[in-house]
Amino acid sequence: QVQLAESGGGLVQAGGSLKLSCVVSGRTFSGYAMGWFRQAPGKEREFVAGIKWSAGSSFYADSVKGRFTISRDNAKNTVYLQMNSLKSEDTAVYYCATSATATTLQDFYDDWGQGTQVTVSS
Repeated sequence: QVQLAESGGGLVQAGGSLKLSCVVSGRTFSGYAMGWFRQAPGKEREFVAGIKWSAGSSFYADSVKGRFTISRDNAKNTVYLQMNSLKSEDTAVYYCATSATATTLQDFYDDWGQGTQVTVSS
């Protein structure tokens, strides 16, 4: 059974930073793309960042480009999301997910974590 466990969320002031982690267990990490998504209260879940199996290739939503960085450590079955210059509009539950395809479309992501809350105070 595949399990994804996010951590690192919390409360931070606007302009601050947080680093999220997601550990994948239960199956091989290799060959899968990883993605981060978020869902704010009253809004639909949206794509934030993704990274291909070959960690040199990543892609971002326009809203976070230049502020967030996704990375992965395949030896540790872990994907990270470094979030800098946080804004109040970044407040959301953040989810990691796995996909056989590097895409922004969440329908292509098969396995999901339970999410971690990020709250940015202004």
